[in-house]
Amino acid sequence: MRADIGLMMRILCLGGFYIRANFFLAHEHLLSMTRPNLRKHKAKVKIFLFSIAFLAKPGLNSKSQARAKGLYILEPTIMEFFQQLSEFIEQTNAEGKKPLVVILGPTASGKTGLSLKIAKMFNGEIVSADSRQIYKSMNIGTDKIMPAQQEGIRHHLIDELEPNQEFTVSDFKRMAVKSIEEILRRRNLPILVGGTGLYLNTILQNYQIPRVPPQHDLRSQLQKYYEQYGAEQLFKILQEKDPEAAARIHPNNIRYVIRALEINIAGNEPKVDKKAEPLYEVFSIGIEWSRETLYERINGRVDELVHRGLVNEVKTLLMQGFDEKIPAMSSIGYQEIIQYIRGNCTLEEAVEEIKKNTRNYAKRQLTWFRHYKDVHWLNGEELEAHLSAQKQPSSQTINS
Repeated sequence: MRADIGLMMRILCLGGFYIRANFFLAHEHLLSMTRPNLRKHKAKVKIFLFSIAFLAKPGLNSKSQARAKGLYILEPTIMEFFQQLSEFIEQTNAEGKKPLVVILGPTASGKTGLSLKIAKMFNGEIVSADSRQIYKSMNIGTDKIMPAQQEGIRHHLIDELEPNQEFTVSDFKRMAVKSIEEILRRRNLPILVGGTGLYLNTILQNYQIPRVPPQHDLRSQLQKYYEQYGAEQLFKILQEKDPEAAARIHPNNIRYVIRALEINIAGNEPKVDKKAEPLYEVFSIGIEWSRETLYERINGRVDELVHRGLVNEVKTLLMQGFDEKIPAMSSIGYQEIIQYIRGNCTLEEAVEEIKKNTRNYAKRQLTWFRHYKDVHWLNGEELEAHLSAQKQPSSQTINS
């Protein structure tokens, strides 16, 4: 059965050619398979039927004609990706191991749309690996997926804490593992989604993180040192005390630099210095765009967030008594708008600063993720075209 489905899917991809399949023969071939096998390989059958239904359309002799009719024929790379993912899940379950799908990429790359697609295809639940979406009331600035947009898919580690509550890397790992294990017990597929590389690493590499409570007095001293001597000098201290942590943390990420120093000084041990055996069998997916296109998407997203009411969201948080210096409010988008609210710049200047800082952050994310091994990188434009086509009324779908 596995060979049959694999062969049919490869025929569709072969050499990048698009063929008009004989739907009757495909239908008879599938009917010849036993019902248990059909259930076992439901995802592969669904992908195959979904694609062949498009290809069997009369008059569709080319991809351009298909698109002209509001249809989208899967690119060979996308087809192969879904096949590989389906086989990974099947094999991992057969071996009695714990599967985990990880979707990573820079901000504005399209992780949310892909996560929903995979969750619907494979009975998945989504675990957020975003360091800011964990906070309540911070919806617009974090571009948080709201309940109405979740399409019935269960999400975890969103809206768990108030903005003034502490949330460390150790907290993330503990909560994420708890959520993933609960998803697996429900026999669903856990999908870890986010762009916070340090959070992803705690799960992917099973870092053993020292449990050192926040050291507020020490943190205050380190903050003052940073304000007096700058990020470069503060980072040099970390390089001396913990070169491994310094290699993982960007010098300008002051919050993480200070936290690493807290753990080193108060706990007398490196911040993240040990790896254990992997917790899960991981299938990592990355979404890549050309640098120019990604920056255009980022600029467009920032304009959209401002249009949706980012300024009012920041004003509301300040009126509710949340200090602008707490970690949650140090996020890109919030700090710049606070400067506008304080009268230190115009709104246009604040928006341009958000765009610039977000582009720089995306650049650091790309650098971080390029060190990851065994990532299935998908072309962002092809993926977005596919996901958009799925939402068109004229597109055909196969009911599960």
